[in-house]
This record gives sequence, structure tokens and C-alpha cells, in this order.
Amino acid sequence: MKETVNHQQARLLLHNKFVVVLGDSIQRSVYKDLVVLLQKDRYLTLRQLKSKGEMSFELDCLVEGGCLDRMNNGTAYTEVRQYQSDHHLIRFYFVTRIFSRYMQSIIQDFRQGLKPDVVIVNSCVWDISRYNPKWVDDYKANLKRFFGELKSFLPEETLFVWNLTMPLGERIKGGFLVPERHAVPIVQPIEHKAPQLRYDVIEANFYGGTLADNYEMDVLDLHFQFRFSLQHRTKDGVHWNAIAHRRITALLLQHIAQAWGVMLTADEVPDQKSIYDCSTKFAAAATSDSFREEFTSDSLSGAFLSFEDKREPLSHRHENAENFRPVVLPQRPRLRRRPQQKYYVPPRHGVDNVPPSSHFEPYEDYHQPPNHQFVMRNRHSRRHYAPYTHHKPDHPPAHGYHY
Repeated sequence: MKETVNHQQARLLLHNKFVVVLGDSIQRSVYKDLVVLLQKDRYLTLRQLKSKGEMSFELDCLVEGGCLDRMNNGTAYTEVRQYQSDHHLIRFYFVTRIFSRYMQSIIQDFRQGLKPDVVIVNSCVWDISRYNPKWVDDYKANLKRFFGELKSFLPEETLFVWNLTMPLGERIKGGFLVPERHAVPIVQPIEHKAPQLRYDVIEANFYGGTLADNYEMDVLDLHFQFRFSLQHRTKDGVHWNAIAHRRITALLLQHIAQAWGVMLTADEVPDQKSIYDCSTKFAAAATSDSFREEFTSDSLSGAFLSFEDKREPLSHRHENAENFRPVVLPQRPRLRRRPQQKYYVPPRHGVDNVPPSSHFEPYEDYHQPPNHQFVMRNRHSRRHYAPYTHHKPDHPPAHGYHY
């Protein structure tokens, strides 16, 4: 884990971009780490990793579900979060099944509203453990429905990244293994599935990665990337610490930069070292006194495993969650607003004074850095306008990296 990205690089790469993250608690931490990195160079705290359904996190707001509704471990639990700044919009949806009525409602929101620039998705552990003991056929059918729905309406320039599920421990425990109460039909206890689940995840990753590639969507193999980083997995055998999540963010942003044909370099941030020369930064962060609370122990409290909220649920939404008002960007007067949208986005085509070099043909360079040789890539090119970024050179640099 020697490579990372800093706050300035993340902020510039995702400038005026709408990013959607879909998935379980691991994906929620992916969303949280991205929100933190867009504001400052800091890791998630242990408390932030454990929290679920809170009203606000690092200036974001809870839109639906969470503590606004009944906190539980059931498959019907929902949580929608959103972080919005003058130039960034990040949204998270908690889902327990890759295709369901709830997922259809999310897709309908995208059909009628703002189209995301980046979609980051994973749904696996709940799918293969909570719905059907013989999960293979159902999971493959739901994957096909999900990919087909997104393929039918997402713009070609939208970057879709399917994250493969990270390695599970030999002994696992977590909220998804707790049987639902008052469910009809009654759900049988599923703790006995824990020893086999780590192998089922490998099989499910094969189906998910293969189908995503068949639908010409990108696949990021986090299972492979973290197979030798198990020291960063927490003691519940499922979740991961803040260092691992910053590494996930780095892999995602590096992949996004490559897909858009831009590179993350130290030139974008004055007095900053290259992102490929930061092994000492991770070591210092892990041993620093300022992070002692976060990294001295990976143990999880009972509250984290149960996800139960002992407080009374709030009867009303946070005032900031009722309406997201459009931001005003006086320094970019050419930005336009689409009808019924709550966020400004830059026009992608037909913009005057935009040099032709601002449109990129991604994945044309076949001299790939080592960390991307196990990433499936989209077969078609995307026309994408990414402001304030460096263009990918026609020839690879001497050190062999392209970001």
C-alpha cells in the first residue's frame, strides 16, 4: 500500500462531477472516505467507520432512511446520503440486493433526474446470504437485470465501475448475518453460512466481474488488490480500517483518471510530492499519535455489529436535507442548468473555446502500470471533458506510470 492520492488531486479530478456510490456498509465507507478526501487530507476515524445512518457526516446530510426511520439489520433497511459543495456532488445509496423494487426506484430517479458522471457499485454479501440458499441463479439473473437497466439509459460518457467484493475472513460476524425478526416468511438462521461465505464470494465475484465486462462496464478487482493486505481487515472478518479505505479511494481515482485520459501529477498541487512517492506517508500516519485512536485496535464494539440505535428515531428530517439548492458559480459563467436538476454541471459537448485536446479517447495506451493489469476495461471510448487536469502524454514517461 504505497500509492495514494491527496486532497487537491481528488478535488480537481472530480471538479463539477456527480458521483454515485451504491452498495453495503463497505461501499458506505468508500463514500465516506471520498467525502473526507474532497475536503482535507485526513483519514476516517474509527467512530466514523462504525457509524451508520447518522444525521450528518463531514458536512453531508441524510436524505432518507437511517435514523430518520427505524434502525435495523433487515433487508429493508435504507440509507441515502449526499454531500454537496460548490463543485462536487457525491451520493450514496445503501442497498442489500443488486436488483429489487428499491433498486428500480433508484434507477427511476436517475432516469428522470441528473445523470451521474461516475457510478461505483458493489452488492454481493447480502445477495448471497440473506435471500436464497441456492443463490447462484438468482444472483446472476439480478445482475443481468441491473446491468441491462443501467445500460439502457446511462449516457455513454458515464463511467460505471463494478467493485469486486473484498476478501472475507475465515470467521466472520456482522449485521448481515443476524436473522430478521417478524419477517414473513420466517428467515432461517444463517450463521452456519459464515464458514462457506468466503468461498461463495469468490464465485460471486467471478459472475459479477464477467457479466459487467460483457456489458462493457469497468471492473475493479478489490479482492485481488487486497489479498495480501489482510492485516488491515478488522476483527469481524468483513470490514476494513481507514488505511485500506484510503487505498480503495486511490485505486478508484486512478482508474477514473485513466478512463478519462487525464493524469494525477504533483504539478497540479504546488509543493506536493508525487503520489508514487508516499510510502513514508502511510507509515507515518499509521504510527502517529494523532491516529492512535483509529489504528491501535481493529476490534469492533457490539454497537457496531448490531447497528442498533437505542435512541428514539427522529420524527423529522434535517433542515438541510429537505431541499438541495443550486449552487452559484460566478467564476464559471458558461455553466448551464438542466431542467429539474439541483446541481450545476459543465456542458460536455458543443462548448465554445474548448480545445479539441480536452476530449479524450481513454484506454488507448497499452503500456499499463502494474496495478492496473488486473482491471477489465471498457471496450468503447468515452468523450469526456475534464477541466483543470493534465492531458495524458502520447508516449509513456520514463518511470512507466501514466497518472
